[in-house]
Amino acid sequence: QVQLVESGGGLVQAGGSLRLSCAASGRTFSVYDMGWFRQAPGKERELVAIISWSGGRTSYGDSVKGRFTISRDNAKNTVYLQMNSLKPEDTAVYYCAERGLAGTGSGIQSEYAYWGQGTQVTVSS
Repeated sequence: QVQLVESGGGLVQAGGSLRLSCAASGRTFSVYDMGWFRQAPGKERELVAIISWSGGRTSYGDSVKGRFTISRDNAKNTVYLQMNSLKPEDTAVYYCAERGLAGTGSGIQSEYAYWGQGTQVTVSS
């Protein structure tokens, strides 16, 4: 079955950086769009960034544009999220997700069928 394992979360001061990784297994990674989502306490889960199966197309949530970068290494079955200029409002549990169907999706959350366990990111002011 599909397994997604996130790593790289932690505590960082405002203005700092973190890099999240998500290792995927269980099916052919290179044909599926991947995404990062986050959920803060008391809030709904929201899109952070998505990347197409080839890596050629990316999309970001408005609140992270210009600060976060999503990338993938299909040879390593891994997707990354580089987070720079972190703000306290970025504090959340970050989830890696894999789209259920192969090919190019529209980027909506409901398309993502497989989810990791989440990794906590805490940004102190």
